Amino acid sequence: MSEISDVAYDAQVLAEMAAWRERVLRPAGAFDKAARNVQDRINNLIPEKVHGVITGAMEQMTRAILTGADYTSPPPVEGATLRAREAQARDKIMAWRTTAAAEGGVAGAGGFLLAAADFPVLIGLKIKLLFDLAAIYGHSGDDLAERLYILRIFSLAFSSASRRPEAYGALADWDSARAMAAGGLESLDWRRFQQEYRDYIDLAKLAQMIPVIGAPVGAFVNYRLLDRLGETAMNAYRMRWFAEAQA
Repeated sequence: MSEISDVAYDAQVLAEMAAWRERVLRPAGAFDKAARNVQDRINNLIPEKVHGVITGAMEQMTRAILTGADYTSPPPVEGATLRAREAQARDKIMAWRTTAAAEGGVAGAGGFLLAAADFPVLIGLKIKLLFDLAAIYGHSGDDLAERLYILRIFSLAFSSASRRPEAYGALADWDSARAMAAGGLESLDWRRFQQEYRDYIDLAKLAQMIPVIGAPVGAFVNYRLLDRLGETAMNAYRMRWFAEAQA
């Protein structure tokens, strides 16, 4: 990449963004629909009280991450080109992927309890990656609107095929994130947020609890989840980068 100009790099990025957008907005295929039907049936069998407990735990965890004063946000990178920022972003994604894979392998080797404990730990690793990437692209994670944007990136990365167009539209609308920040977090649909996330990872993470194969499965699944999140975040901040350049 160092051999091409910044202008050529920007053109390459725009082509990658177009391909990514096409994948994101592609209608659900037969496999996606079948998997969704199975997951819906499973969710219907889970008592409402259990759904309520999980939703509450996810809401509290996400609120703590988004609004907690003790969360350290890296300072925004200033004055760097898009190409320089993306070199840093790729290094950061690689580092967090490795951490998540190692954690998933240990959790998978430890049986049901450790595999279950991996759920909140993995969310924490993902959010930390998103805060790091926000800073690399020049945005302050101390801003509530930016934290809501981070939540939207998270939502798009782990949404079902049928939900992705809506999640993409919300992500592309930065102004509405700022408006929501002014009104607080009360309008967020926590139930939908946590259920989409759980539905996306449930089947893969269940295999992490199986003896013998749990460790390699846990490492592989965590690696792929961080990789997907990193790709989604990079393209989200690319959208912001070019939109701001045209403003």
